[in-house]
Amino acid sequence: MSQGVGAKGSTFLSLRHRNMRIYLAGLLLSNIGTWLQFTATSLLIYRINGRATDAGLNTLFQFLPMLLLGAWAGGFADRHDRRTVTIWTQSALLLQAVLLAAADFGGFDSLPVIYALSLVLGVANAIDNPSRRGLVTELVEPAEISNAMSLNTTVMTGSRIFGPALAAVLIGPLGTAWLFAMNAVSYLAVLMSLFALRRSEMTPSPPAPRTGKPVREALAFVWHDPFLRYSFVVFAVVSTFAFNYSVVLPKLSDTQWGQANGYPILLTIVSIGSIGGALGTARFRVIGIRWYGTLVAINSVSCIAMGFAPNFLTACLVALPLGFGGTGLVASMTGISQQKVSSEMRSRMLALQSVAFLGSTPIGGPITGWVGDNVSLEWSLAYGGILSLAVLPLLRRAK
Repeated sequence: MSQGVGAKGSTFLSLRHRNMRIYLAGLLLSNIGTWLQFTATSLLIYRINGRATDAGLNTLFQFLPMLLLGAWAGGFADRHDRRTVTIWTQSALLLQAVLLAAADFGGFDSLPVIYALSLVLGVANAIDNPSRRGLVTELVEPAEISNAMSLNTTVMTGSRIFGPALAAVLIGPLGTAWLFAMNAVSYLAVLMSLFALRRSEMTPSPPAPRTGKPVREALAFVWHDPFLRYSFVVFAVVSTFAFNYSVVLPKLSDTQWGQANGYPILLTIVSIGSIGGALGTARFRVIGIRWYGTLVAINSVSCIAMGFAPNFLTACLVALPLGFGGTGLVASMTGISQQKVSSEMRSRMLALQSVAFLGSTPIGGPITGWVGDNVSLEWSLAYGGILSLAVLPLLRRAK
């Protein structure tokens, strides 16, 4: 592996921009609501039949649109105003949360209804993801993009501290329906921040030309750059098999460690570790392969350790490096992809990363759920860590 880890800079450099501060504030509040809904949905699904496979199928419906539409959505974002697209997609996500809350309040919260609304959520997220993340690159100067993307990841993962923790406290007295309703209200925060952005202080990217093959161009760019090629391959494997702990942790906490409400607690601790990983990555103006490989190793070993944790206390301790390695890896992959491309291809690169990270979930999620129900809960987490370690040597070829 290359020895360089990238030049360090100020961790909070990009916060000097007013637009960046306003946007991240709205994003933080909105994502707290998102994690309220995510946590409540996982617990609701597990309580229906007590099977990890059901949660795995829900991830299939939620993230299949990212696999099918994600790369196309990146090309769409590169050709259109990212702020406008994000306003429309965030509005669609608000509507989905309203429908989910209404179904739960009305007693129609069956698995088919949840799966259908997860599919709606997935379509909106597939279009939103590259536009919203690409918008961040327009709020700062080009030299600050890596820092801005890492801080964006920090805010999104930091919200996971408060979202699952609030879910753990509120789900008992309020129930899942009110948590879904709170998520719907939270979308108003990010919409207000989007309308408050000053266009005069933005650095918009020129629209990409209509070539008829935007996805093919992005894939070709990745393939012909060894650094990007092997980084993406490793990232895809890790994302597919080692990021599915939300599928089995509700059952693992309940049956193995005797903590029926342990899932949101573990998510909160994972999120605390995630902030460390994202901020650690934000220190670098340029992300190097050594730092990237270190994060892959931390995430992989933590995944194995979580699967074989003998008790809930040990699982809580392992959750910290699991969050550190996982989120640091995502932030690093974002920085690597953005520091290599021109402005008119930024959203397509972000979309390809999202396809690798979220679009792989329809594959890994059901597999993880099936292993948890039919092989063992321990191996449903550990197998992903082992596969991730197996591909780690590929990074030696990245130059």
